[in-house]
Amino acid sequence: QNTPLSPLARLYIYALHGCLCEVAFTAAWDWYYTRDHRLTGHTSLWALLIYSSAIFFMEGLSARLQQKHCLLPVRLTVYTLFIYLWEFSWGFLLRLFGACPWDYSQFRYNFIGLVTLEYAIPWALAALIAEKHVIRNTLKIRVLKTWCSCAQHCKRRGAQRPYTCV
Repeated sequence: QNTPLSPLARLYIYALHGCLCEVAFTAAWDWYYTRDHRLTGHTSLWALLIYSSAIFFMEGLSARLQQKHCLLPVRLTVYTLFIYLWEFSWGFLLRLFGACPWDYSQFRYNFIGLVTLEYAIPWALAALIAEKHVIRNTLKIRVLKTWCSCAQHCKRRGAQRPYTCV
């Protein structure tokens, strides 16, 4: 039997994906401005929760937009607006507790340091990758039930069908 990944397992995959992308992005961004060949990227543990929940919600959003046959540019615009709303909301909440790990105040087109228009294209690209690769492939993953090849042995032990190897 094949069963889809649980929501918790998908959240885990999305958290890891988001944090890996953030570390890679910050390393590339810093290299572009400093030419530091160490490529030291960074993130925060808050990013695990932020990215996992954002991509998880994008699953449903993506399904609805594709059911309505929205074109890719429309979907990317909706995803990017969603990402900005998500980033702003989390940033605002975390800032209330002195825990917001980012501050975009140095960017020209920022809004109270929590979001910046300079990241619109990277966010749209991230949304494209999420829809076309991360979400699509994560939803294809199945957990296989391992069937015991020694049914006679299992029957002698009093096991009920289906026989599962341990």
